[in-house]
Amino acid sequence: MKLTMPRYDQAAVLVVGDVMLDRYWHGGTSRISPEAPVPVVRVDQIEDRPGGAANVALNIAALGARALLVGVTGEDEAAKSLSDSLRGAGVESHFQRLGDQPTIVKLRVMSRHQQLLRMDFEEPFNTDTVALAREVDALLDGVKVLVLSDYGKGALQNHQALIQAARKKGIAVLADPKGKDFSIYRGASLITPNLHEFELIVGGCADEAELVSKGATLMHELELGALLVTRGEHGMTLLRPEHAPLHLPARAREVFDVTGAGDTVISTLAASIAAGEELPLAVALANLAAGIVVGKLGTAAISAPELRRAVQREEGSERGVLSLDQLLIAIEDARAHGEKIVFTNGCFDILHAGHVTYLEQARAQGDRLIVAINDDASVSRLKGPGRPINAVDRRMAVLAGLGAVDWVVSFGEDTPERLLAQVQPDVLVKGGDYGIEQVVGADIVQAYGGEVRVLGLVENSSTTAIVEKIRSK
Repeated sequence: MKLTMPRYDQAAVLVVGDVMLDRYWHGGTSRISPEAPVPVVRVDQIEDRPGGAANVALNIAALGARALLVGVTGEDEAAKSLSDSLRGAGVESHFQRLGDQPTIVKLRVMSRHQQLLRMDFEEPFNTDTVALAREVDALLDGVKVLVLSDYGKGALQNHQALIQAARKKGIAVLADPKGKDFSIYRGASLITPNLHEFELIVGGCADEAELVSKGATLMHELELGALLVTRGEHGMTLLRPEHAPLHLPARAREVFDVTGAGDTVISTLAASIAAGEELPLAVALANLAAGIVVGKLGTAAISAPELRRAVQREEGSERGVLSLDQLLIAIEDARAHGEKIVFTNGCFDILHAGHVTYLEQARAQGDRLIVAINDDASVSRLKGPGRPINAVDRRMAVLAGLGAVDWVVSFGEDTPERLLAQVQPDVLVKGGDYGIEQVVGADIVQAYGGEVRVLGLVENSSTTAIVEKIRSK
């Protein structure tokens, strides 16, 4: 199965469910309380993050899709913090605010990246289900997927009304289920229980064969379009009627914190399906995203650059020969990870020791090295008849095989000035014995605040000299 990055900017998802605020108190601890055998935490940082259904919507927005959210909060400081965070992330929030009940808050006390204590502030909501259903129905037009993010806190009380409203409009319904009664999700396009939640409904599963058998029975009984069971370190299993089961291994290299992993799975699934991906590909992307999020601390959103880099790594396309459009996306991802971009250019007709040393020096100026090379027509104009010796595709392939080179791109003009204006590298590097003001494109790079550096060349290494020596024999 070949993974590709969906066009999330063309997707729209409506999330309905239990919103909450995940609050973190961070601080150091160096002593035990004299009052009780517990550590004393000196709080020096307070952090608020959207949780529950709000985290699902936040993840969808972080991938670049349009995210709409319907939920229930109080009329309090926590609700304001939630609204502000979501608005800043581009989530369109529609909250039913109850003046006599608090917004759900989960407070975690953290020290040295370890959770010492969690305190929950919540009361079951007395939701106006008619008003909520009316709000949802008004927002369904224009979305591709409806997500029911159910934490059993009371925002969702009439699941069937929401499922049927979406199905009448041809909208897929994804549900992250809770509780001991899955019949409330009857008719959903997909539900995503974890293994514990699944076994509470169908009973224990001794092996994968039993999981598949019981899953098929559950799908039939509840008229489900599909069932995805998330299984922790054992990965995920996707079941669909009249299809072979799809088992995907876990992708996490190191599990740091599983908080919000289920939210990441359903948000990536929803955004991918809304972007037009087939379900198996959407599940594979969700599996990759889950592997990223469990390596982070606390409730965290997965960004499009993070997921795209994981896809590139999976497909072995993180480095190499790129088109200009691919290069610009790769640069965007690199900058999202705080990486410095270095650019150099040349003909690189016959690669020799001087080139290799120079490219290694260039790569040392930053985190990612772009090598732009003249195409065949421009090499002929610059070097004369009989050049290049090697065609552009061969020159690019050889350069892409060097450990110092990240990306190779070609250009058709005599100089790379147009390319520099589009790429805008942090550092422009050129080899030679001339001043910075003589470097082609230096004015372009310096105009936007970039650096220009001139590196020395290895003596007695010249492509032209090599070609002349070969021709003289």
